[in-house]
Amino acid sequence: MAPYTMRNTVDRLDKPSTYTANKNRKRNRNQRDDDREGGREKTPEFQDNLKNATTLYVGNLSFYTTEEQIHELFAKCGEIKRLIMGLDRFQKTPCGFCFVEYYNHQDALDCMKYIGGTKLDERLIRTDLDEGFSEGRQYGRGKSGGQVRDEYRNEFDPGRGGYGKALTEDLDDEKILR
Repeated sequence: MAPYTMRNTVDRLDKPSTYTANKNRKRNRNQRDDDREGGREKTPEFQDNLKNATTLYVGNLSFYTTEEQIHELFAKCGEIKRLIMGLDRFQKTPCGFCFVEYYNHQDALDCMKYIGGTKLDERLIRTDLDEGFSEGRQYGRGKSGGQVRDEYRNEFDPGRGGYGKALTEDLDDEKILR
């Protein structure tokens, strides 16, 4: 008879986010290329960076959510070291995400446990552990300066500025042709 193994029914809170996992895949691919060429030294694994991570990525925010609202909600899990709002690269307006940095790892985990998946401004917010904020990450990575996903959204979403950028451009082009 095989020994009984117990599986967890709850996902680990400190698992890497999709962004971090993709970044790691790209880093590993580049590292393999460098190893073939005898290049740079190896960096610590990205999961090691998450073991003591104190920064959270917070996504799916309304474009109208303020720093004060975020600070009020996230301060319930621990003292906040700093809060960085995600901004449109060109217009410098909020574009639906932020980084919240705590003083210790446990506060960040508590925040993921208790606040992740709750509603703020009628939107379910998403929290993920992050390796840490670095300058430049506060700006959206989309072509229009905002988030990539907002460029290809087909449905109307008032909390994220209406229609996606690509659909808005198509609608504007149709009006010009008429």
